[in-house]
Amino acid sequence: MKWNEVKVETASEAVEAISNIMMEAGASGVAIEDALDADFYQGDPYGEIVERENFTDLTEGALVMAYFPETTFLPEILPFIKDSIEKLPEFGLAIGKNVLSVNEVAESDWATAWKKYYHPVRISRYLTIVPSWEQYQASHPEEKIITLDPGMAFGTGTHPTTRLTLEALETVLRGGETVLDVGTGSGVLSIASKYLGAKNVYAYDLDEVAVRAAQENMDMNPIAVDVKVSANDLLKDVEISADVIVANILADIIVLMLPDAFRLLKPSGTLIISGIIEDKKALIFTALAEVGFVVDQVFQQKDWYAMIIKKTED
Repeated sequence: MKWNEVKVETASEAVEAISNIMMEAGASGVAIEDALDADFYQGDPYGEIVERENFTDLTEGALVMAYFPETTFLPEILPFIKDSIEKLPEFGLAIGKNVLSVNEVAESDWATAWKKYYHPVRISRYLTIVPSWEQYQASHPEEKIITLDPGMAFGTGTHPTTRLTLEALETVLRGGETVLDVGTGSGVLSIASKYLGAKNVYAYDLDEVAVRAAQENMDMNPIAVDVKVSANDLLKDVEISADVIVANILADIIVLMLPDAFRLLKPSGTLIISGIIEDKKALIFTALAEVGFVVDQVFQQKDWYAMIIKKTED
């Protein structure tokens, strides 16, 4: 079977949003090559130095490549893709060169070749992410291995926002907590929460495809088999009192979630948010204050921020 590859040359900060646009347009899979991934892991303080060529030849920006069956009538969906990408600056996301191209590829050329970009990565002091097809042995007793299969939607490495969020979870979790993971995606934050001692974890995503993928990843990690994964629009209609709520999503979406997060968090609870770029920090700080949250800690990796948030004390 042949496939149509729709490739967008863009800025690193837009890759997740463009990936979502492609999936909404009906893509069967999305591949990402991001120069920031290589820059980030060359300086990995926890594991061996990873050479740039193991990730990508890109020196700046990113490529988002979506794959559509040859039976898809692209003239119907390309205008939607182009228009949606061009609107991203309205949400504070740079789209870089924004060059779109279409190519025909054989299934064998894309279904497996991308695996060369996906390697075990020591993400923090305690956590290592390992693709399901790789053999890996922990280097010390406290190291926890998160097994993931990115399937047909993946990046060249773990996004900086994910690493920031995991570091925040390590800071907050002490054991026995109830955690709500909003916009779970691959499920990596839920799996990490279980490894870090959380008792009950509930993972939500609006996309049914993401829910299925997350469930498959939970099943590959025995510690996470009891994580409850379901489709939901952020935290709407959720009635679970939480010790920790974690969300690695776009800033404008985080703002929409804040009232429900405040409602569901216990008085001593913690909100962890990530996926925030410099231009959106003021928006987030204002929205947090309006709801009744205060920023406790801020984590930064290049242009990305994650925050640990507490309720305002009476």
